[in-house]
Amino acid sequence: MKKFLNDFKDFAVKGNVVDMAVGVIIGAAFGKIVSSLVNDVLMPIIGYFTGGINFSEHRWVIQEAVKQGEEIITPEIVLSWGVFVQAIVDFIIVAFCIFMMIKFIMRLKKKDEEPAPAEPAAPSEEVQLLTEIRDLLRQNSKES
Repeated sequence: MKKFLNDFKDFAVKGNVVDMAVGVIIGAAFGKIVSSLVNDVLMPIIGYFTGGINFSEHRWVIQEAVKQGEEIITPEIVLSWGVFVQAIVDFIIVAFCIFMMIKFIMRLKKKDEEPAPAEPAAPSEEVQLLTEIRDLLRQNSKES
C-alpha cells in the first residue's frame, strides 16, 4: 500500500500533471473570454454588416408547441442553427489562438535550445595509440 501511495504521489506532483491542470484551468477561462469575444463583439459586427441579423436567434422550428390555454402540452421541436454557427466561430477563434500560441512557444524554444557548436570529441585511446604508431613508422621510414 505504501508503494502505491508513493507511486501516486510521484505521478501527481510530476511537472506534466501540474502543467496539464494549469492548462485546463486557463483553457476554461480562455474559453469564456473567447465566447464573450464572439457573442459580444464579433457577432454584433457581423450582424451589422448582414443587416441586423442576430445569429443566436436563428432557428428552424420543426414542430410548433401544442398548447391548451397557457399550458404547454407538447413543447416545440427546434433546430437552433444560429447557436451552432456561433459555436463554430468560437471554435475557429480558439483553434487559431492556440495555433498562434504554440507557434510562438515553439519559436522561443528553438531560440533557447540552439546549442553552441559542439567541439569535436577527443579521439579515443586506441585512435591516439594508432596515431602515435603511424607517426613513429613515418619517422623511421624518413630516417632510413
